[in-house]
Amino acid sequence: MKNVIFSLVLGVGMLASANATAGDAQAGKAKAATCAACHGANGIGTADMYPNLAGQHADYIVKQLKAFKDGSRKDPLMSPMAAPLSETDMADLGAYFASMDSSGASASTDSGSAPVAVAAAPAAPKIVPDAAAGKHLYEQGDTARGITACIGCHGKDGDSLVLINPNLSNQHPEYIEKQLNHFKDGSRENAAMNQVSMNLSAQDVADLGAYFKDPAVKAVAKTGAAKGAAPVIVAGDVEKGKAISGTCVACHAADGNSLIAMYPKIAGQHEEYIAKQLADFKSGERADPVMAGMVAALSDEDMKNLAAYFATQKVTEGSGTANDIGKKLYTGGDAARGITACTACHGIDGTGMAKAGFPGVANQHVDYLKAQLVKFRSEDRANDRSKMMRNIAVRLKDEDIEALAQYMSSL
Repeated sequence: MKNVIFSLVLGVGMLASANATAGDAQAGKAKAATCAACHGANGIGTADMYPNLAGQHADYIVKQLKAFKDGSRKDPLMSPMAAPLSETDMADLGAYFASMDSSGASASTDSGSAPVAVAAAPAAPKIVPDAAAGKHLYEQGDTARGITACIGCHGKDGDSLVLINPNLSNQHPEYIEKQLNHFKDGSRENAAMNQVSMNLSAQDVADLGAYFKDPAVKAVAKTGAAKGAAPVIVAGDVEKGKAISGTCVACHAADGNSLIAMYPKIAGQHEEYIAKQLADFKSGERADPVMAGMVAALSDEDMKNLAAYFATQKVTEGSGTANDIGKKLYTGGDAARGITACTACHGIDGTGMAKAGFPGVANQHVDYLKAQLVKFRSEDRANDRSKMMRNIAVRLKDEDIEALAQYMSSL
């Protein structure tokens, strides 16, 4: 079949957990002969607009090639290049590039040519990139501005532990900046990345790029950065929600911090998520005999207002105990068992992603978290998008659920 030149893009493929079919690296090398024009004979992009592929996860490479082929990711160059590729071709190409050293140092070409030098792109006008601030943003995020830490999905120093999330280490900083801007303006679609990037300023993007140019820099928060919790902005009417919340008090308490472990804390939960759950209880998509009766008389506006009220309340500290097993599963998943890291959707700090529809799990009751994971595992609860939670929970053992619930509650 035809050789391909492919340009792989930064992004988070966090809604899948299956590994790519194992490929043949030697066969991939033969099929990728002409890739050197854009990506270098050693897998290092020959220009800032072309990403490095050397050492990238094979699963991620395969996922992007499939997206180019089926049109879910659009690119005028890559779409026709990927069109004739079979799944075996994609797996072989992924295996070949994944087998390379991420620095490009260990790869060689048939001609013995040296890697092509790449000139750094100039900094944006009037913006002075700050690598230390970029590292702080990468590792800590900025909760005041709704920016989730990148480390949860892309790993320490940019080395992702989740195979469908790309490595960022040794990637062109200019390319990373370009993709962040594409996620920000919506020209590239990914629910999680669009949510995070929309809150990034041009300075933030430049700072993150600067960090990857100088990954050894010491992380320092920007001077004058916002401190403490940011005010919660809601669409519903908080006062109206409070006025009709009387029937919620028995189980969830007046401020949404339930004192009964079997009932969830809803204080500080995302407005969108609360409203969706209320609607699902009413429609029967989420089955619960108690909640079904409670929501039967609620209008769409009532649900929105109740969600706004509870979203603006402050959640109390959880009672869970941090543990290594729970932390490992939450932050890194278990690739061997097909368990995706929880950070991909719920964030490194457990605060979730409001616009993407992923709830906060930090400080939640341990018993409630365990109960929901068990329900997803047994499919007694089935109102998760695209069966994401069910596909993960079915792989969890009882001891995994216990450890995860304890860890999430402790966040």
